[in-house]
Amino acid sequence: MLKLFLWLRYLRKRKIVFLSVAAVALSVSLLIVVASLFTGFIHAFEQSAVDTIGDVVLSAPVRFAKYPLFIERLEQLDSIEAATAILSAEGLLHLGEGNVRAVEIWGIEPERRARVTGFKQFLLKQKNLPEELSFEVSDSPEKIGGFVGIGIITEPDEKSDVYDFQAVEKMIGQQVVLTTGSVIEDKDSLSGGNDARPLDSAQGRYKRITTSFTIEDVVFTGVYDLDKRFVYLPIEQLRKKIYPDEKEPVSDQIQIKLSTGADVEAALAQIRGAWQVFATDELGWTSILIEYTDIQAAKQMQRKYIAALLKQMGILILIFGVVSFSVIVLIFCIFYMIVITRQKDIAIIKSCGATSGSLTFIFIGFGSFVGLIGSTIGIVMGYIFTKNINTIEQWITTIFGLKLWKSSVYMFSKIPNEVNWDSALPIALLSILAAALGALIPAVVAARTRPVEILRYE
Repeated sequence: MLKLFLWLRYLRKRKIVFLSVAAVALSVSLLIVVASLFTGFIHAFEQSAVDTIGDVVLSAPVRFAKYPLFIERLEQLDSIEAATAILSAEGLLHLGEGNVRAVEIWGIEPERRARVTGFKQFLLKQKNLPEELSFEVSDSPEKIGGFVGIGIITEPDEKSDVYDFQAVEKMIGQQVVLTTGSVIEDKDSLSGGNDARPLDSAQGRYKRITTSFTIEDVVFTGVYDLDKRFVYLPIEQLRKKIYPDEKEPVSDQIQIKLSTGADVEAALAQIRGAWQVFATDELGWTSILIEYTDIQAAKQMQRKYIAALLKQMGILILIFGVVSFSVIVLIFCIFYMIVITRQKDIAIIKSCGATSGSLTFIFIGFGSFVGLIGSTIGIVMGYIFTKNINTIEQWITTIFGLKLWKSSVYMFSKIPNEVNWDSALPIALLSILAAALGALIPAVVAARTRPVEILRYE
C-alpha cells in the first residue's frame, strides 16, 4: 500500500514524470500504427486475391474441354463449396476516338463466379439487385453484354484519388469495340487473308477477331491493378468468337471456393487427384501436360511478395523500436533527478525499517507503473489513429493539398485500418519492461542511500 501511495504521490507532485508517460504513449502508438498498417495491407492483399479469384486456382497449360463435368465432380467433394470456369484472352478495347486500352479478357459464368468470389459486390449497377447476375442487354437480347473495370473507363482524380462516377454512369449502355484473336493451328492456312499474321510454321497463324459489346455494368474492386485491366464477357460468347471450331465448352482456368473450415492442404490434394483422373480419362492428356497444370491456393500465389512485405515491416519496426528505446534514457534522467532531489524522503523511509530491496522495488515498480499508464494511453491512441487513418488522410489532403495515399501507387483505394492486436500486446509489454529498465539505475542509487549521512543535520 505504501508503494502505491508513493507512486501516486510522485506522479502528482513531480509533473515531469508525465513527460515519461507521454514518451511511452507516443512510442507505443507509433509502433502499433506501423504494425497495423503493414499487416492490414498484407491482409487486404491476400483477401483481394480470394475475393477476385477464389481460394484455389487451377491453371491448365492449354485450354481444355468438358469443364462443366469437371466442375460437377469438384462440387461433389466435401472440401469444395463452388467452382467456376475462366476462358482468358488479351486484346484492345476501343472506347471512342483516340481512346484505346490494352485489356485482359475473361470469359466468365457470372452467377457461378458470384458464388466463388465477391464478384457481385464489385458491380456498380447490379450489386443491389435481387436478380441473378446477367450479361443480357435489356433492350436488345441478341446483343452481347459485358462488364468493364472502372479504371479502363476513367482514371482517378490526381488530387482526390476518386473516380468520376458521372462519367462511368454515362458509359453504361454504350457499345464498344474489342479486338482480340486466336492462333489457328493450321499449316496450310499460313498464306491466308489480310486478317491473318503468321506466327510459326509449326504453330499456325494468328487470326484477328473484332467484336462489339454493350457495357452492361462496371466492376469496381478497389484494387487499381485489377480495375484498369479486366474486361468480362460471357464465356460461351467468347468461345464462339475466338475458338469457333471448338464444338464443346472450353476453359483454361478453374477458380474454386473451399468449404468453411476446410483444410487447404487436404483440399489441394483432393483437387489434384480429381484433376489427374479427369485429365487422363476424359481429356486423354499425357502425364507431362497433367504435371504442368498449376494448382495453388490464392494466398500461396502471393507468398514471395508477402514475405518481402513482412521483412520490410520487421526492419521498419526494428528502426522505430531502436528510436523508441530513447524512452529508457528519458526515464533514467527523470528518475535519477527524482532520487537526487528526494534524498530526504528516501532516508526517512529507510530509517523506518525499509530494506534496500524494498526501495529498489519501489522505483522499479514506479517505472513499470509509468510504463503501464503510457502503454495504455498509447494503445488507445494507436487504435483511434489506425481506425481513422482514412479520415486523417483526407484532412491532410484538404488542408495541405497533399495526397499521401494513391490507389495507382498502393493498389487499394482505401488505407487498410484494422488494428493488429497480436502486435499491440507484445509492444505494450516491451514498453513496460523498457520503462522498468530505465528506472533500474536510479533505483540502485536510491537503495544505496545512507540515512545517517542524509539526516545528520536535520
